[in-house]
Amino acid sequence: MKPFDQLVAYIKELHTIEEEEIDLILSKFSHQKLKRNQILVREGEPCNFNYFVLNGSLRLYKIKEDGQELIRYFALENKFASNLTSLITNEISQEYIQSNETSEILAIHKIDFYNLVEVSPAMNKVYRNILENAYITSQKRIYNFQGMEAIERLKWAVKYNPNLLSRIPNKMIASYLGITPFTLSRIKSKI
Repeated sequence: MKPFDQLVAYIKELHTIEEEEIDLILSKFSHQKLKRNQILVREGEPCNFNYFVLNGSLRLYKIKEDGQELIRYFALENKFASNLTSLITNEISQEYIQSNETSEILAIHKIDFYNLVEVSPAMNKVYRNILENAYITSQKRIYNFQGMEAIERLKWAVKYNPNLLSRIPNKMIASYLGITPFTLSRIKSKI
């Protein structure tokens, strides 16, 4: 499968699209290969790109003053990742975007992305899907994690990211779930 085929398949799941519109969309994306732990965006820099993961994974995180990572999101295959607040407002990013493993992505600059959202019904649907999923995931994490036991948090995370446990280090998953690595090790066998 060619790199752009995955993006086309993703778009076609959301909206019918003509070949001419596909060509326009694909012309705005660049293909990039990332090394493990490669940083795409640093805290304090603007986030000027939206990234589509072809293979590998990205994580979005913040580092607390004590050095602890607070992971907000993992993007595995066929997911978009960006610091949407920075992308939308043009403010600096409050988090890092980094590859967890050797990865391939498609990147689109925000100017091109928003121009496509205006002229392409398919990309407008993609953007709406990105925003809706970000909102839903955020709401579920906030409200569910407040009252959920650690094992329920883990089950929720695996439901929405089935490959999480086999691909992401325990320390990162624990950070994402707001539990200790020891707790994660203890409960993994229960699911």
